[in-house]
Amino acid sequence: MTTTATATPATTSTLGALIRTGVLATVAASAATMAVAAVGRAAGISLDVADAPIPVSGFGVLTAAFSLVGVILAAVLSRFTRHPRRVFVRTTVVLTVLSLVPDVIVDAGAATKALLMLTHLVAAAIVVPAVARRLAA
Repeated sequence: MTTTATATPATTSTLGALIRTGVLATVAASAATMAVAAVGRAAGISLDVADAPIPVSGFGVLTAAFSLVGVILAAVLSRFTRHPRRVFVRTTVVLTVLSLVPDVIVDAGAATKALLMLTHLVAAAIVVPAVARRLAA
């Protein structure tokens, strides 16, 4: 009688890969939004909203917080929906559009509003595709 050992390659947990990708995308998006805000400020665009300045680091912190909420959403969708990628992309597109509404109505100049909206779009452009790629179609 002979025994054969078959090697099974180590597999990465889909959830683990999703979380790792989401965290890396979150870090990249946070850095990108802070860079956009810093460049905007250097170009003379005010970061004051309702006469209160938004620190450049605030862009990174809020980007990280909401991006991680998106990663959690993706993890939940991957567990409980039949087509998590499609549901995630549709949901995050709607949420991104809705995130622009406060920027439009906030007490700030037009350039500040445009800069705020740009940071939302930059963050979404980084996080949504990266996370979506890790979800089953």
